[in-house]
Order: sequence, then structure tokens, then C-alpha cells
Amino acid sequence: MCKGLAALPHTCLERAKEIKIKLGTLLQKPENAIDLIIPYPDKPEKPIKVQKPPADDVLQWRDSLEKLLQNNYGLATFRNFLKSEFSEENIEFWIACEDYKKTKSPAKLTLKAKKIYEEYIQAEAPREVNIDHVTKAITTENLVEPSVTSFDLAQKKIHALMEKDSLPRFVRSDMYQELIK
Repeated sequence: MCKGLAALPHTCLERAKEIKIKLGTLLQKPENAIDLIIPYPDKPEKPIKVQKPPADDVLQWRDSLEKLLQNNYGLATFRNFLKSEFSEENIEFWIACEDYKKTKSPAKLTLKAKKIYEEYIQAEAPREVNIDHVTKAITTENLVEPSVTSFDLAQKKIHALMEKDSLPRFVRSDMYQELIK
């Protein structure tokens, strides 16, 4: 995060992020006039009830993003941490890709691919992830004929970024420290 932004109050940063997302949505071209009138609401997130994992499991998260992401409690905690830092687009993209890979219907695959591309990949996307231009080009090319592997390269890059950057910050956070107590 920009050091200048870090000095702003939490509520200002949160509001700025909301405005950015809304503007990004407004700037997207609607497929037809009805899109201008009736926005498609996102599916509300269903709360997942999970027990706090044993301390041994939590300690393993320091060294393995994979173990963290496989644990529902760990995933939820990591997601909350990233939201608190206004950098949740990476985990949201990763989750969207995991959901995308489970899609069986070719028609649904195409719709989900378009949504993921517009939300996270295309230039000036409302929640654009930070991937290099080569990865972006390959991913875009993969979407000519969407398959369950269309986002694999981009997802691997984002996973590596979270492992290298976000996970160490999470491990140093108060949120994680409270879990290991």
C-alpha cells in the first residue's frame, strides 16, 4: 500500500475502495439497456461455521500458504486480514478461480470466465489483480475457448504473490498472533 494512503483514517480508505469498485462497475459497457437499470446483485456470501483449528495447524500456516487456504478457518481469517489492508482482490481472484475450475457446464464456464476477466484481469478492472503483461496476454488468449485451465497461469502468479508478500505480513499481524496464543 502507498505510504501516503496509510496515513489516512481507516474509514476514508474503506470508502475510497468502495467508490473505486462502484466506478469500475459503472465504466463497464452494459450488454443491453436492461443492465443500466437493473444491476445484477452478487450472490451473498454464506457464513461458514468452522471451529478454530488447533495451534499446531495454525503454526503450519507460517510456512505453507497451501495449508492455510485448505483450512476454512484459515482462509476466512486470511481473507479478513487482506480486507483490513484493502488488498483482498488477490484472494478473491484465487477463490473465483477455484470455483471456476469446479464448473461443469460449458455455458456456465463461459459466463464465469467473462465475469472473472471483467472483474480481475482486463485493464482498469474494478478489482484488477497485479499480473505481468505476458500472463495477462496468455490468459486473455485462453479465453477465446474457455476451459477449466484458462486462468491457471494467472492463478499461479497470484498464489506466488500472496505467498511471497501477503502471507509474511499476515504471519506478523495481530490477527495471526492471537490465533497462535
